[in-house]
Amino acid sequence: MDTIEAFAREHAAEALALLETLAPIPAPPGGEGRRAAFCLNWLRQNGAPQAYRDSAGSVLCPFGPRDGALTVILAHLDVVFPDTEPLPLRREGGRIFCPGVGDDTANLVNLLLLGKYLAAHPPARGMLLAADVGEEGLGNLRGSRAIFAAFGPRVRACLAFDLFRVGQLVTRAVGSHRFRLTVTGPGGHSWQDFGRPNPIAQLAGLIAALDAQPLPRESRTSVNFGVIEGGVSVNAIPRSASVLYEYRSADERCLRTMRAQLEERLAATRLAGADVSCETLGERPAMGAADAAAMERMTARATAAVRAVAGTEPEFLEGSTDANIPLSLGIPALTAATVTGGGAHTRDEWIDTASLPAGLLLALRLAEPYLTEE
Repeated sequence: MDTIEAFAREHAAEALALLETLAPIPAPPGGEGRRAAFCLNWLRQNGAPQAYRDSAGSVLCPFGPRDGALTVILAHLDVVFPDTEPLPLRREGGRIFCPGVGDDTANLVNLLLLGKYLAAHPPARGMLLAADVGEEGLGNLRGSRAIFAAFGPRVRACLAFDLFRVGQLVTRAVGSHRFRLTVTGPGGHSWQDFGRPNPIAQLAGLIAALDAQPLPRESRTSVNFGVIEGGVSVNAIPRSASVLYEYRSADERCLRTMRAQLEERLAATRLAGADVSCETLGERPAMGAADAAAMERMTARATAAVRAVAGTEPEFLEGSTDANIPLSLGIPALTAATVTGGGAHTRDEWIDTASLPAGLLLALRLAEPYLTEE
């Protein structure tokens, strides 16, 4: 048994206990402070006094040489849920249920235990572990952005621990543009002022036009309308109405096409007499020009790790994760699941406790090629 396999076996019970401690700590996007403080203290108490929080609020823990090439390994602190009180956790049979327990808490646990391993077995090459903020919702990948703004020129590769089934690998970044579209008007009484422009009706027309638009063919592209707000009463003409709107694609050309079409629809809506505004809420970049040979080597290493640990072939996916930032910069990167569960982004989210030992071993094996001189 090698050192990595021995560590994974010896710390399997600790991984479960750590997950049950960490999962209830609330970490809504923009409110990750309590979970960040826990992770920072845990790393310092487990052999990594050099851990610190950066200006974005992420917990960073460097290992190995402080200059030269660097590998970054990420897992995000935040969960999609807005709770500020402890998140409800329960065990049923071989499952743990808790909002955010798989996305991304169980993967975060494996990042922390990787930090404990590196503290006991210092790597020959530079490593930066990051429990980062702002991956979910409208966080706009602010934690990942800050990390690569600070360390980008040194980074040779990036791994992100995320997703919900051991063996899943995201190797293509799905970018997205997100907006709040708002139509305003004078408002008024539904009877006495009938005939005045109705922002809800005007917004509905804009939504219908955007939903019916042709989609680019270069790569898969999606659109979504997530939240609609407006009005105060059934007998009052609203003064405003708004919708949260996004489109996604792994191809930047498609994103540019969608942006141009949005501008055309807005112009047409204004020409028809509506007072409409467009607020950009976030832009996640899609794929950049990462070196093909370097991506092939990285994918081959991850594939070998999945085969060795899970005994299965990887499932290759497109997705929107922290790895979008390095991939957009041309840095070889991928995202890997180190846990198996289900119910993502629901309050009945769960993980299979039987997947935790293999998930920890997989996290260590994924990092292994980057720990020594090449």
